Amino acid sequence: MKTYIIHLIRHGQTEGNQKRQYIGRTDLPLSTNGIIEIESLKAIDIYPEVDAVYISPLLRCRQTAEIIFSNREIVSVDNLIEYDFGDFEGKTANELESCKEYFEWTSGKIAAPPNGEDAEKFSARICLGINEVVRHLSGSGGTEAAVVVHGGVIMSLLAASGLPQRPILEWACGNGRGYTVRITPSLYARSGVLEVVGEIPPGEAALLTSTDSEDFE
Repeated sequence: MKTYIIHLIRHGQTEGNQKRQYIGRTDLPLSTNGIIEIESLKAIDIYPEVDAVYISPLLRCRQTAEIIFSNREIVSVDNLIEYDFGDFEGKTANELESCKEYFEWTSGKIAAPPNGEDAEKFSARICLGINEVVRHLSGSGGTEAAVVVHGGVIMSLLAASGLPQRPILEWACGNGRGYTVRITPSLYARSGVLEVVGEIPPGEAALLTSTDSEDFE
């Protein structure tokens, strides 16, 4: 039976990452350091050859994909856009520490920041986005794809559908890093399971950079 391999790759670093801000829908470009890091990772051949490339519609993902996969057409998938942090957008955890709603959100007492996105709806949306990727990849005749998205998208997707099962924060990955998943159509159709079969680069995906500990973009 045909299986599909999808490489989930987090975009390169932005100034928001460096400042440890919550950045969701703000359309930041890669920082100079982010561009240098992605180019350096590409130079040591950590990224696989793929049949197709899919991205979140935000600029930081497109720029990352264009550096890594310069010889491939890039397909934007709206449902893979990052989480909407609402009133917390652009702020750091330190700036929000005295905010009652922030405490309630981080402790799980409320499902969304003020004017932000409900966590369950976010998870459902990005699962729809991956469904679109699988359908498009299958229709094109390809079997291996890269999906360049956000840290929050990768963590939420694997927390919802990844095997082995892990808490969401254990699926964190640094900029330019990620995970490889295998999709078996019968298993995926029945239960939506994504089998995590590797890290990008091997053994390093879960190592956060020093600026990643509080941002999820």
